[in-house]
Amino acid sequence: MRWSGQELQTEQVGALPGLARLNNLVRSVQTPEFAGITFHEILCKSALNHVPGQSALPYGYTINPYRGCSHACTYCFARPTHQYLDLDAGKDFDSEIIVKVNVAEVLRKELGKPTWGRHPVALGTNTDPYQRAEGRYRLMPGIIAALADSKTPISILTKGTLLRRDLDLLVEASEHVPVDLAMSIAIYDDGLRDDDLQQSVEPGTPTTKARLATVTAVRERGLDCGVFLMPILPFLTDTRAHLDEALRQAKAAGATSVLYSGLNLKPAVKDWYLRWLDREHPELVARYLELYAGGQYAPKEYRTWLAARIKPLIRAHGLERGIVDPATGGLRSSALPSSPERMPAARRTPAFTPARSPGPGPGTGPMMDHRPGSLKWARSTEAPRSLIAAELPTDLAPTLF
Repeated sequence: MRWSGQELQTEQVGALPGLARLNNLVRSVQTPEFAGITFHEILCKSALNHVPGQSALPYGYTINPYRGCSHACTYCFARPTHQYLDLDAGKDFDSEIIVKVNVAEVLRKELGKPTWGRHPVALGTNTDPYQRAEGRYRLMPGIIAALADSKTPISILTKGTLLRRDLDLLVEASEHVPVDLAMSIAIYDDGLRDDDLQQSVEPGTPTTKARLATVTAVRERGLDCGVFLMPILPFLTDTRAHLDEALRQAKAAGATSVLYSGLNLKPAVKDWYLRWLDREHPELVARYLELYAGGQYAPKEYRTWLAARIKPLIRAHGLERGIVDPATGGLRSSALPSSPERMPAARRTPAFTPARSPGPGPGTGPMMDHRPGSLKWARSTEAPRSLIAAELPTDLAPTLF
């Protein structure tokens, strides 16, 4: 297997005692390509997660092909999940990444059971399925194909522009099941600040510009794409000017809806975020301590104030359609009965034509024919007509280090 020389020794892995709980650990890998990050490859026993919630169904269902995230967002609410493995919610969450290398295979078996009810499944509601390592591991194509092949509705929320790599597959999937996509973009260039806030607070993520271009790429293929304006950072991104400019840019990129929320600081997240704030904006630390003195949420007064500020702007920009699924925290599937529409996104939305088409970006791939059902690849041999029913092309098949 390639990169076997990068495999860590058993005694090195033992330095992280929580990994002993991973009795399905295959190996741990470090490579120069991902300096400072260790990937712990495991064989998962299940792929689907049951999440109790208040949606029309008794449970929401999610899939997390990764645990931990190299996007390294200082405010990420999923950080405490690393503590189960005796890893910390700070640096370890950013640099000790669990990879479920057999997740697509396990998922296909679970979806093939007679008891599976074809409930909507959400991805990206915990750690990002399109974080940078997905470019190497390529777990998502197999997951998407398995869901579509079993007639299971798909919902994906991501910060990763690598989503563009899988657009052919997602367009084809939308011909069979509802496909709901959303890009998480919290911080926008409003021309009012000199520092690069986005790269400071989200150091491992693609730029806002690249993510907006991905929204446009999704819309050009006829799929809906919402934007999650989350979290809104108190005293940093909650000005009327910033919110209005954010919504203007989302609308210009073709976003079909915008959903928002304020900053949620669970205890472990709060400690990590405040360390960043003390380093980058020390003048705001006291104000944050006061604002979040009552717990992980900002007080009701602030949330009411924020809603009164942003809701009229969302309405003015025509971006009200989106609904959050309370069970998963992701975009509510259009397959659910209480959603406004139930048709697959590709069939209800005309392709988006931007005023100025962006240039090619990460993950655009070598597609020649963009029509669903007639997918051709710029290489010596043509790929199978269906990416769902047939074996995935080599450039989409899973690869380990």
